[in-house]
Amino acid sequence: MVHASKLKTDPALDTPQADALDDAAVTRLAEAAVARYSEPFRGEVRLLCRSENATFVVEGNRGERYALRLHRGGYHRREDIASELAWLAALRDAGHQVPEPIADRDGETVLTLPLEDANRDPDGERHAVLFGWISGDMPTNAVHPRAFRRLGEITAHLHRHSRGWQRPAGFQRIVWNHETMVGDGGHWGNWRDAPNLKTSDWPVIERALAKIGAELAAYGQSPQRYGLIHADLRLTNLLLEGHETRVIDFDDCGFGWYLHDLAAALSFEEHHPRAAEWVDQWLAGYRQVTTLEQADLDIIPAMIAQRRIQLLAWAGSHAQTQQAVDLGPDWADHSVRLVQRYLDGKLPVGAD
Repeated sequence: MVHASKLKTDPALDTPQADALDDAAVTRLAEAAVARYSEPFRGEVRLLCRSENATFVVEGNRGERYALRLHRGGYHRREDIASELAWLAALRDAGHQVPEPIADRDGETVLTLPLEDANRDPDGERHAVLFGWISGDMPTNAVHPRAFRRLGEITAHLHRHSRGWQRPAGFQRIVWNHETMVGDGGHWGNWRDAPNLKTSDWPVIERALAKIGAELAAYGQSPQRYGLIHADLRLTNLLLEGHETRVIDFDDCGFGWYLHDLAAALSFEEHHPRAAEWVDQWLAGYRQVTTLEQADLDIIPAMIAQRRIQLLAWAGSHAQTQQAVDLGPDWADHSVRLVQRYLDGKLPVGAD
């Protein structure tokens, strides 16, 4: 829950939020979705978290567990979600441990649900997918930096698959370029709406965006540098069990720079004291699988700075979520400091 005092004082909450439905409304939609499955897949529905979407655990009647993802409106079309599932199927065929969708009684893996009050959402409907449960422990920033070595290695394998995979006809996913990430009409909103971001700091970010844009234009979008990526492959989207590592939450997968996945690995934690070690370990793991050119290494600071600015936009358009609230009052100030580090020619990570 968002504290009442925050609701009264935080100007970012005047920003249109990514999801206008409250927890009770999304839970009712989730229950309606589960009712469309056969008996083995039904059970008690419990909200796990709300970020880009609402994620539920379904406790089956015989002790089984499933994960239900309820998409927010206006983000992905049904065809986009079906394309995500197509990539997941190809990854499973290639031996990767990734989520597997479950079909409902009509054989559908992407469910479309009408809203109780269509006036509350321009689409008038929501989409849902039920996945088989993947067991494992989620690592946090408290793990040894070597966890990022494994993350880099896994990311490189996904990139190698992406570069070689022949996408089916009609495949379509969200595009992650400079404009859609940090432009005024970006997918996650406007960075100026971030909670606690001072207007006096806007010029720093604007100068950084101009520099980032120029660097990315020079770097280009050749097939070796730009393609289908996970786009949110960070520790919270890994599950560890024994010697196995499973990758989850492909909801943001789309077309972007491959090295954006390194920037995404640091998401929200770029200011952590050990973030520079994380970058080194991620790169070490990645290079175990494939090579990087000097131009790839040179673009990393711009990628990290761009991602942090993108997350400012996310915090503004998701200010009512617990995840945004938990960032704390100093997170925007840290963001500005990191962006200034980038302008000063330094890697935009770390506590100092």
